[in-house]
Amino acid sequence: MRVKILILLALSFINFSCTDEDDTQNIEPQLIIKFKFDPTQVRLNNIGQPSTVAAGNAAQSPIFNSISAHYLEFTPNALTQVGQGAILYTGPSTTLGGANAIDFSQAKIVAQGEAFLTIPLKNLPVGTYEYVRCSLSYQNYNINVLASGNNYVGTLASFVGYNNYITTHSIGSNVFTVNDDKLQGYWAFGIPSVGYYTSGQTAAGATTVPNPIAATSPIPAGSCLVTGKFLNNFVVTGNETKNVEVELSLSINNSFEWQEVNADGKFEPSAGENVVDMGLRGLIPSFSIVN
Repeated sequence: MRVKILILLALSFINFSCTDEDDTQNIEPQLIIKFKFDPTQVRLNNIGQPSTVAAGNAAQSPIFNSISAHYLEFTPNALTQVGQGAILYTGPSTTLGGANAIDFSQAKIVAQGEAFLTIPLKNLPVGTYEYVRCSLSYQNYNINVLASGNNYVGTLASFVGYNNYITTHSIGSNVFTVNDDKLQGYWAFGIPSVGYYTSGQTAAGATTVPNPIAATSPIPAGSCLVTGKFLNNFVVTGNETKNVEVELSLSINNSFEWQEVNADGKFEPSAGENVVDMGLRGLIPSFSIVN
């Protein structure tokens, strides 16, 4: 009897070991995309040059809660036109509001370090890629506000996609009902601690969208297709066996900008200080092998 038990245990161990090994071998290597928000990263303008806050304006680096994107493309070089690289992701769209628009109800919204996209590496064509193009669509972050002489922390929902169809969205427990298209620059703001909520729209073309290869590969007007160069070229051989993680580091260096009425460097909406820019201020992609 003891011999039979030992044989059965040995067979079970062999079966378990083989199954485990086979499962490991059958797992395809994945490409994992994550976001990072960096308040110290260089602050760029629309053509990818270092930029300071405009005279008469003030700005602050917000504390990011979450973000969403509508489009992701890896491009071989500075001559590659939009759409001619490797398109890895295009988010859901709708015409419920009339024109074609990003469907916010289906947007994937993530925090820093959370996987935004995970796809098999084999979906990325063999080649060398120098740039990443990422069309950002939604930002949610906290900012400091001055009201009636008191300092508050408020939350801003910023829609920077080319066009956004929004049914509802919320800040804290407050629900904003829209049921319409909103062009790039729509925003909503709240201070939950005092029950204050409002929304508005920045001027067309006011959102900064850095593109350091604008001279050779421009982006469509009104898009938020931020472009950034890999620190080292991203090379796909087709023989990858391990997962690769790509981090999209976004500059939030004084990315929330307003026009000052009281020149004190504090955002004071009740004094008539209006938002003039909510764009991200640069993209630096990097990658690493994670297993």
